[in-house]
Amino acid sequence: MTLQKNAGAVRRFAKLARFGAWLQNLPNRIVPPPFRLMQISAAYWQSRALYVAARLNIATLLGDGELTAEEIAVRLHAQPDATHRLLRMLAAMGVFEECAPHRFRNNKLSQPLREGHAQSVRAMILMHNSPEISRPWFEQLEQAVRDGGVPFERVHGEELYRYLDTHPEFDALFASAMDSVEALTGDSFTTDFDWARFDRIIDVGGSKGAKSLAIIKRHPHLRALVADREQVISGAERFWQQQGEGEALQRMRYQACDVLQSAPGAQSDKDVYLLSAVLHGFDDGTCVTALRNVAVAAKEAGATIAVMEMVMPERQADAASTAFDMQMFVNTRGRERTLAEWRRVFDMSGLQLKEAVQLQTFGKILVAQAI
Repeated sequence: MTLQKNAGAVRRFAKLARFGAWLQNLPNRIVPPPFRLMQISAAYWQSRALYVAARLNIATLLGDGELTAEEIAVRLHAQPDATHRLLRMLAAMGVFEECAPHRFRNNKLSQPLREGHAQSVRAMILMHNSPEISRPWFEQLEQAVRDGGVPFERVHGEELYRYLDTHPEFDALFASAMDSVEALTGDSFTTDFDWARFDRIIDVGGSKGAKSLAIIKRHPHLRALVADREQVISGAERFWQQQGEGEALQRMRYQACDVLQSAPGAQSDKDVYLLSAVLHGFDDGTCVTALRNVAVAAKEAGATIAVMEMVMPERQADAASTAFDMQMFVNTRGRERTLAEWRRVFDMSGLQLKEAVQLQTFGKILVAQAI
């Protein structure tokens, strides 16, 4: 029996997504090619301007009010003319609104830059534009395209996840960025998959457990076990308490786990393993190691395995999915995979792909069972 829910809404979302991709490519059709290439080549200017605004935390400073560039500069101990020019550029991009000469306020697009906003992606912007993530793109992309290798490892001398273990400040930023993924993906993973069939989620690599918490809040009978690195989960319960989470938090437990060594054991066929955006950071061999460990943990009890990842189309992929794939290329040994590539990884792991549940976002939930 299918675990798909809201099939009609999912189909409508897919049509809108295709229309959105067409609109995104519209400038390529109407802007003269030389000028369009110049726009693309200078796109990182916009990225850096956005990053600086996020670093200065201007959106949080503005809140629900209005301030002149000079007032903002005073509060930030910044230079007034430079602050005005930065905000003017961002307002021209649609981020912030210039409501009077030199006077700015938040708009719909800048609101998610605010700390504490329900859809805040500030941490993600800070992480993507951090020196740790930016330098590999600027310094080693060409060489890696020419002769292979991982640009992040070339720049920093170690792979990303080991680097996180030894750089706590960046690790904390990375974890915060991962916690904000829901602002990008929405909550369709809680509604378009039939979680009600299960009694417990085993959230492998689940960071602080944001996805598990969102799911169990919709299903009062569900419990969750969040398994991740010790330094990631050590303060998770306290973090959610500070966010005001109550009853649902009582149904969550945490366990230190390295999925490349083992996974928590299932207790019954009412357990479901959730691996959300974990495997795309691994090469195929590492994916197989992780999934085999989950398969071993799940097999005896007959538990279900749900892998939530982007699934690339076989051809004509859109700009967003190809950008995510290149981010994996630059920073990890992983990749975004097509359905055929996921099926091959599952086969090598001793798993049978049972269903690909569609979501009202760019990801899917691949449902598997241990053979």
